Amino acid sequence: MKSKTIKIKCPGPPENMLWEDVEVSSPASGHVTLKHSYIGLNYIDTYHRSGLYPLPLPATLGMEAAGEVIDVGKDVASLNEGDKVVYALGPPGSYSDIRNMPESKLIKIPDYADEKTSAALMLKGMTVEYLTERTFLINDSHTVLLHAAAGGVGQIATQWIKNKGATVIGTVGSLEKAEIAKNNGCDEVILYKEKNFKDAVLDYTNGLGVNVVYDGVGKDTALQSLDCLAPLGMLVIFGNSSGNAPAVDPSLLASKGSLFLTRPTLMTYNARKEDLQKSANRVFEMLRDGIIKPNIGNEYLLSEIIEVHKALEGRATKGSIVLKNTY
Repeated sequence: MKSKTIKIKCPGPPENMLWEDVEVSSPASGHVTLKHSYIGLNYIDTYHRSGLYPLPLPATLGMEAAGEVIDVGKDVASLNEGDKVVYALGPPGSYSDIRNMPESKLIKIPDYADEKTSAALMLKGMTVEYLTERTFLINDSHTVLLHAAAGGVGQIATQWIKNKGATVIGTVGSLEKAEIAKNNGCDEVILYKEKNFKDAVLDYTNGLGVNVVYDGVGKDTALQSLDCLAPLGMLVIFGNSSGNAPAVDPSLLASKGSLFLTRPTLMTYNARKEDLQKSANRVFEMLRDGIIKPNIGNEYLLSEIIEVHKALEGRATKGSIVLKNTY
């Protein structure tokens, strides 16, 4: 069968994304064929497009989507035609109408969730799960600095962390985003364009600093984030929206209070099927119990993908972004 897909033949600006018609074969053993309903947009998509995270070319972009199983290959034990599923760890290729996917990468959507919410939530939710429950286990004694608190990950992270009883300091770039961060539970919001965030954090904590910094920004924030940490604190750099964070001499970590620095990825934490399933189950539990409430700030058509990438890289979006499979 034929599928519309969005491909890049060489890395570069959003205009390098092009529509192509491709032939989708019958699913191989252990695979199923999906028809997408909604595609989740994530910052990693821009890294793949720009070449920051290189892909074999030509490549179809996109790591996250929800849809319906329309064909099942041999040796598929857990899925049937008509099942609604979501995935968030690739392989890349969700910017498409129809595709084949390995059974091992797919999560069944429970009855209390829909495809749109699942596509908006899964990658961001699993990111927050591993950051707060495995990379640095948050509890009610902790104070947390969260960069980009009004973004898709930031909003879910704030809700998740506040449920654990911790104090959350969020950074944002505008008054509108400050209101969003407050509404999601941030105890203190710093407008980083108006105030040095390191000074503001130390003021708020009476000079003590925070236990952990979750930094998805990278280059613009990483070094100052180290100065926000209390002794034995951890800087968790999980993204590079402003570019790669600079290298850090290990002796600097010692001199600033025996600090910890890590650069984790969701792909590593959820590489095993059992870890992927546990992480997804945890996200859906938090959704079911009303602890996390994803804010789908923007919904676009897949055909608008060039404009959407420009808005995302220009930090002009709020909350989660979904693309409806319409072209």
